[in-house]
Amino acid sequence: MLDRLGTSLKDALKKLAGKTVVDRAAVEELVKDLQRALIQADVNVRMVMALSQSIKARSLDEQPPKGMTVREHVLRIVYQELVKLVGSTGEAKLEPQVILMAGLQGSGKTTTTAKLARYFQRKGMRVGVICADTFRPGAFDQLNTLCMRINVPVFGNPDAKDALKIVREGLSSMSGNEVVIIDTQGRHALEGELIQEIIDIQKIASARHRWLVIDAALGQQAAEQARRFHDAINIDGVIITKMDGTAKGGGALSAVAETASGIVFIGSGETIDDLERFDPDGFISRLLGMGDLKALVERAEETMAGREVDVNAMLRGKFSLRDMYQQLEAVNRMGPLKQIMSMLPLGNMEIPQDAYDVTSTKMQRYRIIMDSMTDPELDDPSVMGSSRIHRIALGAGASPEEVRELLRYYKMMKKALKGVRGGQGKLNMQRMMKKFSGGM
Repeated sequence: MLDRLGTSLKDALKKLAGKTVVDRAAVEELVKDLQRALIQADVNVRMVMALSQSIKARSLDEQPPKGMTVREHVLRIVYQELVKLVGSTGEAKLEPQVILMAGLQGSGKTTTTAKLARYFQRKGMRVGVICADTFRPGAFDQLNTLCMRINVPVFGNPDAKDALKIVREGLSSMSGNEVVIIDTQGRHALEGELIQEIIDIQKIASARHRWLVIDAALGQQAAEQARRFHDAINIDGVIITKMDGTAKGGGALSAVAETASGIVFIGSGETIDDLERFDPDGFISRLLGMGDLKALVERAEETMAGREVDVNAMLRGKFSLRDMYQQLEAVNRMGPLKQIMSMLPLGNMEIPQDAYDVTSTKMQRYRIIMDSMTDPELDDPSVMGSSRIHRIALGAGASPEEVRELLRYYKMMKKALKGVRGGQGKLNMQRMMKKFSGGM
């Protein structure tokens, strides 16, 4: 969803950026392109029309701020209105707290509970988890397996049926932890029994936060879930899962925003680190190809603590094979390469899918090949000719084609990062980002 919507939005803005004159006709064409992109992403038609009217009225009536062109002014308005569309951010402070997780069965609640534990753990907090799902067979085993991988303790009893008792005993057992997350049971529908149990658990736990986990595939139907749970336990935040696998993600995002329940996190992948703090500015910025350097720096600081890695080297226009490998190793620890690259201000530049296909196995092969290279070759790959490639392949136990594949990948990454540094086309997205975020 994010890829398709992002591409459509960038295409619409790119078309505007190429106009010699930004007049009423250009604004109306832009609005139609935006409408098409948002409706295809399942955003409610009424909300799309309201956004369209606001963009059109502001673009034609407001005067550009001093130092800003008409084109930049219109793009800034689009940015601001899209940020409003996706709503506010739910609170998630780094302080001692109990968090109650709610949601229907199949929403990804148990997996998200483990991801959330990982999030707070990365922030340096002591985390414990309580499994109060006594309905679904295997719920405790699933949660325990996920949390064991990250050394987070789980309290629960797979044979017990009294969820309230488990919560009471779990809170006592987890008293030494700063953050305690309670995973509750889900059902196939909003049954009265499920709602009553969550109400009773909340009375016992007095949870600081009550977060609802919603599957992005629900689309606009997410609003009804959010309202029903909110009426029961005063939901103060929503986590939207599976944003990487549905065309209805835009509908879920906008539907939840409409309920005034702040979106706290977005789940965008299958690994335990694939849970992102939701920030409307950063989210829209990434969709428009302007990156999210704030999130990138935060991720780097968390992951690279104690390691000497120059994150700024990722933004250098010139870098060697040695640099490339060091940065790929760093990025590999930070998360999926595609996710990290989305945080860079790439503008309208499209990164080939092949650039993201760097598995740990392939990186190991790259390391072996690079071990057969001389220092001058690592520092300046342009010296590489046919005889050198054959010598390197022989020394690494690889084929010459594998060496050439590494060199092709290096050239592709070099070109991509050079584009990040220099900006693309007439519109420098990094400069625009500063203008957009100012005066919000």
